[in-house]
Amino acid sequence: MHEYEAPPLVRVGDSESVAAALFRRAEAGPAAVALRRRAPDGGWRDVTAAEFRAEVATLALGLIAAGIAPGDRVALMSRTRYEWTLADYAAWAAGAVTVPVYETSSAEQVEWILRDSATRAVFAETDAHEQLIASVRASLPELKHLWRIDDLDAVARRAGEVPADVLRQRMAATTAADLATIVYTSGTTGRPKGCELSHGCLLADVRNAVAALPELFEEPGAATLLFLPLAHVFARIIQVGMLDAGAVLGHWPDPDTLADGLAGFQPTFVLAVPRVFEKIYYRAQRQAAASRAGAWIFAAAARAAVEWSEALAARRAAGPFQTARHAAFDMLVYRRLRGAAGGRVGYAISGGGPLNERLGHFFRGAGITVLEGYGLTEAAGAATVNRPASNRIGTVGQPLPGVAIRVADDGEILIRGDTVFRGYWRNPDATRDVLDSEGWLHTGDLGALDDQGMLRVTGRRKELIVTAGGTNVAPAVLEERIRAHQLISHCLVVGDGRPYIGCLITLDPEELEHWKLQHGRPAGAGARDLATDSDLLADVQQAVDEANRAVSRAESVRRFRILPGDFTEAAGYLTPSDKVRRSVVARDFAAEIEALYA
Repeated sequence: MHEYEAPPLVRVGDSESVAAALFRRAEAGPAAVALRRRAPDGGWRDVTAAEFRAEVATLALGLIAAGIAPGDRVALMSRTRYEWTLADYAAWAAGAVTVPVYETSSAEQVEWILRDSATRAVFAETDAHEQLIASVRASLPELKHLWRIDDLDAVARRAGEVPADVLRQRMAATTAADLATIVYTSGTTGRPKGCELSHGCLLADVRNAVAALPELFEEPGAATLLFLPLAHVFARIIQVGMLDAGAVLGHWPDPDTLADGLAGFQPTFVLAVPRVFEKIYYRAQRQAAASRAGAWIFAAAARAAVEWSEALAARRAAGPFQTARHAAFDMLVYRRLRGAAGGRVGYAISGGGPLNERLGHFFRGAGITVLEGYGLTEAAGAATVNRPASNRIGTVGQPLPGVAIRVADDGEILIRGDTVFRGYWRNPDATRDVLDSEGWLHTGDLGALDDQGMLRVTGRRKELIVTAGGTNVAPAVLEERIRAHQLISHCLVVGDGRPYIGCLITLDPEELEHWKLQHGRPAGAGARDLATDSDLLADVQQAVDEANRAVSRAESVRRFRILPGDFTEAAGYLTPSDKVRRSVVARDFAAEIEALYA
């Protein structure tokens, strides 16, 4: 058993709440820019701390006038946007508990979350959301209000019905120990469980994260553009952290048009999941491949960036040739890459899954340091993170201040600290399954911890595969490396009780179109038509071979099959955070799995 604990840098007072902290910061610096929001002309308009506080207070009074009582649950079902954050803080100021709902959720998921949480009011974004909620409303006896997030003014107009003193009393009565939000796990199996996160839990997490990462949050002009779903705790923590630290927050609802948002907003750091970094790299590579010279330059620049970063990791001084080469490629390639991110991005935070190590080295060599972190909803989203001064690519960094990490004898990662959740909403049995008597959260993840407290996540305990020959295989090691290939979108390693390891693979539709152009295949051909194409199989085999180099022969992938379509959330194969629902895929593609062993 190995354990590492980082003493807290910041303590949260017993009487503190998230909304009260926002109000105090606004009082201390009313003219400071807190957010930027989209203007009707497509530009960005500054919102000062005083302006945002006033909007929050007015909407909170409107909620109180509508009958929202302390502790009532208020749900938010919307894309990432300014109004999401406004409604979130207004609910907190009114003493309510917010319940985020993914805007892509099905009727069954929405019905379960709203019914299980006994939600009193919902802010919905679209007609489709409103119709979906209306379709299940008969089973939601506690739901009294269904409002449109585009029309917050309709709620705010009722503010005059309530004396301002009522809001002050509500905020004064809310303490750090009070429940702030119930975040439902997206879950790869079973029904989502509601994680209870208190005000103190959220503030302890963000304040110690800010203290550990001053280069991101406390530099002059610090700003980030949120585009990940605010229903996910990862984005939510950044939202609270930015406003609590006094950095500038912006929102972008559509990841597909993110390049437009970054160019105008010009953040200093961004947060994303590994798939976003993969797509940025491959899009830049594809654009460079428009000419033979461009393809050669990009390939050489990529090698040079990786070598530069690896030299930094080994603390080797760059020689004159390496320095000159890096400067030349900075002019030709790296500067354009940074320009596509708005021109000011120096750091990025990656979470939600492992980032390919070579990709991490490439971005650092190109001038954008990607800091991997690790967390889960039950630990308020963040438990460890790499620091700029001690960034070890391939690990998820050290524990945040105030967090203890233990790796048990069986390899399971355990977490303890003020950021650990109170338990699952109305589910004491599930809570006892993950929280022990000493306060340790049993994550179900497997990992290794070195003497400096650097954590490496190696997989999920429940996903561990045991072959017929008795070999234990952690699929995440193979899956991460296979997915690093630009053609591959998702994959699922199988082999439990089987004679060897196999893999189901889906292709990235955008990259497949580019591959067809390169290889002269018909424009209308899809993954189903090309699944037996020898050239395509050879390219995918390269990805499998590369992954197999990381494991023993007994753990290696012997056979794979290309599936006719990609895994999507709409089809039920992915969670909203892009994790594969293994049991659903295994059920629906049972015949394809059997074919691997025919």
